[in-house]
Amino acid sequence: MRSQYEPHRATTTDDPVRDRDRDGARARVLVVDDDPTVAEVVAGYLDRAGYAVDRADDGPAALGRAGAQWPDLVVLDLMLPGMDGLEVCRRLRERGAVPVIMLTARGDEDDRILGLEVGADDYVTKPFSPRELVLRVESVLRRSRPAADAGHRLAAAGLSVDPEARRATKNGAELALTLREFDLLAFFLRHPGRAFGREDLMREVWGWDFGDLSTVTVHVRRLRGKIEDDPARPRLIRTVWGVGYRFEPGGAVD
Repeated sequence: MRSQYEPHRATTTDDPVRDRDRDGARARVLVVDDDPTVAEVVAGYLDRAGYAVDRADDGPAALGRAGAQWPDLVVLDLMLPGMDGLEVCRRLRERGAVPVIMLTARGDEDDRILGLEVGADDYVTKPFSPRELVLRVESVLRRSRPAADAGHRLAAAGLSVDPEARRATKNGAELALTLREFDLLAFFLRHPGRAFGREDLMREVWGWDFGDLSTVTVHVRRLRGKIEDDPARPRLIRTVWGVGYRFEPGGAVD
């Protein structure tokens, strides 16, 4: 019987965005999944979309691959033998900044939230469309690199963001932000005093018109933990009940 992940025989007429490194080489994606069928199909779709693909079937192998050649993005299955995807993500984060898209089983909401908490930038639930995964890879990589019109440095309330260098600081100390946390902070700094719903933030920061809005909630909580003096009583990213969130450079507490 055909696997739900087996690619169709017909070729597509799509012309996907082919992300490139600064030196013009193909962007490198590390696919980590212990299911050989899933890994083969995902790798095949990514290769046809113009990416250089490495594969690993468990956590230690993934860390070894990343150590040998640092990827531009990791597609990481949550359920891996020996070392699960959460631990792999933590160890990758200790080594450096790399976007991570997690593959999770449908219905495992707690695990998806944990994945976001340890620094995953996005997730896709199984079973999934390989073409949708490619689109998400393109979206994450596109946002991981500064645009030509990224703009000048943003600053408020002791926070500073340099969009071109992808560097953020608080009172002069560099902040260790994930891709989405950085984009979320930059967006708030560009729009002080304005309230945005989670749907607005999903569209403007993630680039999606649909998706699990808990992703936004988790990233706001993580960002608060890194920029607020007291995350339990946030002064900068304020909750607007019934609406969403608002960035207040003045930082008054209710």
